[in-house]
Amino acid sequence: MLTELRSKSQITIPKQIVSSLNLNEGDKLEICEKDGIIQIIPVAVYPKKYIDEIQSEVNTIKSEVAAGKKPVFDNIDSMLDSLD
Repeated sequence: MLTELRSKSQITIPKQIVSSLNLNEGDKLEICEKDGIIQIIPVAVYPKKYIDEIQSEVNTIKSEVAAGKKPVFDNIDSMLDSLD
């Protein structure tokens, strides 16, 4: 698909791409250049406090696994079998 660079360095992302990626007005997009290619990547932005809380939970779970307080499974099937 061809698009045109407009004033103020603006472009229009073709509707087909917007629809296929389920993008909406206000979504955040990261734009970068690598080896002469422009990449536009949809991103989710979360508050730092939320990320810190999740990191804390992950660290707690890792500690519990390392201490043997949480089971470790070789695969998803063995985990699901333990739920029965």
